[in-house]
Amino acid sequence: MKPIFSVLTLFACTAVSAPALALESFVANYQVFNAGKALGEATMQVVPGDTSGRWRIDLDMRGTRGLMGLAGVNAQQSTVFDTVGDNYRPLSQSTVRKALFLGKKISGTYDWANHSARWTGDVKKTRQAPVPLRDGDMSGLLINLAIIRDAQPGRELAYRFVDNGRARDQRYAVANDLESVAVDGMSFNAMRVQRVQAGNEETVVWVVDGVPTPVRILQRENGEDTFDLRLVDYKGAQ
Repeated sequence: MKPIFSVLTLFACTAVSAPALALESFVANYQVFNAGKALGEATMQVVPGDTSGRWRIDLDMRGTRGLMGLAGVNAQQSTVFDTVGDNYRPLSQSTVRKALFLGKKISGTYDWANHSARWTGDVKKTRQAPVPLRDGDMSGLLINLAIIRDAQPGRELAYRFVDNGRARDQRYAVANDLESVAVDGMSFNAMRVQRVQAGNEETVVWVVDGVPTPVRILQRENGEDTFDLRLVDYKGAQ
């Protein structure tokens, strides 16, 4: 399974001048679909970390249809991060994938003192070498927060994704017009944010002003859906 937010896979934004939104904790629940068929459930959350000034973002996907774990639905991702100015700076990252009797675990460390990141565990040999870091680099999960923070109608967003032994420049385009998106029986006017120049991969994120989490995240590959996360409910900071 490719990291969600590689969903939705977040980076240094170069095209946004609007004031940054304050980071806040939340817990959001999603239904997971593939080509319109329900595969399971997912929970995304942002919580304060154990150390002052640190935060953690998690994505837990759970398959509920028999052998759906074979399709990569059962996975957990997590990034510990802090903030430097308006940037979300990753400090460590982990991914756990489960499929029947098989399991894979990958851990990453972002060493900002030496501007280098490295991943260990069940990572491909071609991705075990250190990855040079640039200020503003983010993990895949953090892109979601950056899109929420930065999206404005008609904007173009630019980030650098550094995750799982890879570094990629990514660009997103925010649609000029809002579109209706249903959440738990209610309709919201959402901004459609689409990744551009992504080869055979497509990522679309729908953002609603005032909601701290995406209301929908769609990933496609070779023209076919891989994952479609649709928000059911969320609980923000108290």
